Amino acid sequence: MSVGEKLEEYRLMRISENVCRAINDQINAEMWSSNLYLSMSMHFKNEGYNGFAKWLFAQSREELEHAYEMADYLNKRGGKVEIGAIAEVPVKFGTPLDVFEQVYEHECHVTQLIEGVVRVASEARDMASQDFFWKFIREQVEEEDTAAGIVNDIRLAGGVHLTLIDQALGTRQA
Repeated sequence: MSVGEKLEEYRLMRISENVCRAINDQINAEMWSSNLYLSMSMHFKNEGYNGFAKWLFAQSREELEHAYEMADYLNKRGGKVEIGAIAEVPVKFGTPLDVFEQVYEHECHVTQLIEGVVRVASEARDMASQDFFWKFIREQVEEEDTAAGIVNDIRLAGGVHLTLIDQALGTRQA
């Protein structure tokens, strides 16, 4: 048996195929999310909402960092990272309220996806992967709350004070 074959056998013993597939799927979902938020950011930049644009750009970077973290984790566990094609994201968006309602809905969707990875890891009795992904579940609680708060602020502003919300979101540090 060659060194490469031994390494592949070792990798397969450290993480199950199902967990590896679930993590790869989540990596691709995080990359898609990054592209979605980048597209939303550019929409706002074009509309002159620099604060909304900055907030969403930071969100885009955060999602990409998640993908990198997950890929690094998968490599450490002996899994094979497989970057698939990233589906096209929307490029046309509506009002700030429309966009941030989409952000909130998307964050809820991401929560479900990450919970799915934890379920797969649980079924495989892979405690290390469960533990690794629980931090993302905890983070999603904050992400959903933040997005819901922005939606609420925009609704309360009634379109009148959007520039104040835009300015406030522009203070986000990356």
